[in-house]
Amino acid sequence: MKNSLKFAVAAALAFSTFSLSAADGKDVKLSGEGKCAKCALKEAKECQNVVQVKNGDKTTTYYLKGDVSQKFHKNLCGDTAKINVEGNCVKDGEKLVVTVAKIELAK
Repeated sequence: MKNSLKFAVAAALAFSTFSLSAADGKDVKLSGEGKCAKCALKEAKECQNVVQVKNGDKTTTYYLKGDVSQKFHKNLCGDTAKINVEGNCVKDGEKLVVTVAKIELAK
C-alpha cells in the first residue's frame, strides 16, 4: 500500500511539473471565447482581454497582454466574441498569460 501511495504521489508531482513547464514560454495558438476580464468576468480592476478555451468540461482562462491585444480590446469590452489568438504563453503565479502576436475574430 505504501509503495502504491508513493507511486501516486510521484506521478502527480511529475504530471504537475510537466503541466507547469508545458505553458512556460511556449508559442500557442488558441481559439475560444474572448471577453474583458473587468467587464465580463469582474475579476480585474482594469480592462484586459482574456480568452477562455474549453476542453471538455474544463475551461482555461488565458490573460492577454501587449500592444496587439490592447488595440483589439474595443472588440471585447462590453461584449464577447469568438476569437483566435497567437502568442507566447507563460505562467505568472496561478495565471496563464499570453503576449499576443496576432489576434482576430474567428470566422
